[in-house]
Amino acid sequence: MQLPASELNVSLVDLPGQQLHKDQVFPAVFVCEGTSADMQAACDWVSERREELCNLAHECGAILFRGFGAKTAEDFDQFVAAFQLPDFTYQDSLSNAVRINRTPRVFTANEAPPEVSIYFHHEMAQTPIYPSRLFFFCEQPADSGGQTPLCRSDILWERLQTESPDFASDIAKKGLRYTNVMPGRDDPESGMGRSWQSTLNASTKADAEQRLADLKYNWEWLADDCLRVTTPVLPGVRQLSQGRCSFFNQLIAAFMGWKDKRNDPSKAITLGDGTALDRDAVLAACRIADELTFDLPWQAGDIALVDNYVTMHARRQFTGTRKVLASLIGSDQAER
Repeated sequence: MQLPASELNVSLVDLPGQQLHKDQVFPAVFVCEGTSADMQAACDWVSERREELCNLAHECGAILFRGFGAKTAEDFDQFVAAFQLPDFTYQDSLSNAVRINRTPRVFTANEAPPEVSIYFHHEMAQTPIYPSRLFFFCEQPADSGGQTPLCRSDILWERLQTESPDFASDIAKKGLRYTNVMPGRDDPESGMGRSWQSTLNASTKADAEQRLADLKYNWEWLADDCLRVTTPVLPGVRQLSQGRCSFFNQLIAAFMGWKDKRNDPSKAITLGDGTALDRDAVLAACRIADELTFDLPWQAGDIALVDNYVTMHARRQFTGTRKVLASLIGSDQAER
């Protein structure tokens, strides 16, 4: 990969645990050495290379930027802006996670308690509206744990087709449907505790029902002002460039982790025709994902660019205070 020259001392480096897939290192890691990385210089470096960096993230799955001078949410916002990509605002998303905005384009990654594990998923793939890329920023690493596991979903899909061909065929042909219950107010104790008002950007039940009807969801009002919704049939696999496909869904997260006082993982996901998933095949997909996992070892100031079409992410349990922020990117002319 040829990048423009720069006054910054930036190099591609190796980290323990990196993987090699088809002659591509996963993830790619750029380190800026020395003390020369002020935010303006870092953003200039990105701006001159933004197309090449996005292409690299799509090919290898993710990029970690270390030592580029970011210290605050505002620094992170500036770094993301240097890519000149369209924003994907959290307010307009259908994500079920509780998050807090720090700037218009930057928000907390998830407000779920530290003892809650967040399982592998493609961001918002359980909805018809999802980002093409996402950025993470480590403002403060946890005392222990708190890594962000990453998994190449295209490699997982290749292995799943070999190890569980009937299951893979069903997912590709039938798609998936997701069901979850949203509370009447935000529940920060849950990894999926965003209220229906916030999720649907609705102030009344009538507004919520209209939004759901427009999206072709099914719904049912429950006690305590809760709302159960079921998606239309959504794809379980996504076509990528150069003939690749990815296991693009929230199957692992829904089947293993959509659990709180309102939700039961066993009822969270089916094939598109309503039939239950093969539990053994789902566990095989989980095993493959674990074997393909790279745990992103956060340091303060780290920024990661994840191609949401190629790479799944998750969150480990942790102790202490962990502050990881996120920013989402919409589709653009370079969408794969």
